[in-house]
Amino acid sequence: MARRPASAALLALATGLGLASPASAHPHVFVTARAEILYAPDGTVRALKHIWSFDEAYSAYITQGLDKNGDGKLTPDELAELAKVNVESLPDVGFFTTVKANGKPQEFGTPTGAGLVFDNRILTLTYTLPLKTPAHASRSFGIEIGDPTYFVAFDIVDAPDAVITRDAPKGCIVRVARPPKLDPVIQQKLAQEDITATPDTSGLQVTTRALVACP
Repeated sequence: MARRPASAALLALATGLGLASPASAHPHVFVTARAEILYAPDGTVRALKHIWSFDEAYSAYITQGLDKNGDGKLTPDELAELAKVNVESLPDVGFFTTVKANGKPQEFGTPTGAGLVFDNRILTLTYTLPLKTPAHASRSFGIEIGDPTYFVAFDIVDAPDAVITRDAPKGCIVRVARPPKLDPVIQQKLAQEDITATPDTSGLQVTTRALVACP
């Protein structure tokens, strides 16, 4: 199944929640992200755990009207339906994630453990994305996170725990390669794009790559 543009998926999410369309510009949504690569006892990679924090403006926009009891706080229960809708829309954009084990592309199963937390005006989505088949990555396991259309700008945090492994074989090392900063002229051009347009990002590196190398 072909991917829908990220703009279509997020607009569908907004429409389903009865919200007005967001303003135009690219990128429109900013995500600060972390990722965990989860290994099984036999040394195979079984899943990824994503932790995505949305920017303050989008967090406020997408949570409008969700404080059902009017106490000024958003609880996980009040955010449960939004978490469900978020995760159900992600297959349309390939979960903003590409995975290769020993250079071979991998497919994903059905996400589990989706939940949202609203704290200090920031909405954070956490979910586990299993591989359709646990992957033997004896040489390397690579992931790529981001939106190639640059509707959503992913920023993998610059910290030691940006991309980590859980229960990986001894001696495995993670290396993270972030995209270079875009030229101001290109940033201005993208910002002028209409929300429904798919801008020309050919030749631009806007996704983050991480590689796990094991001995």
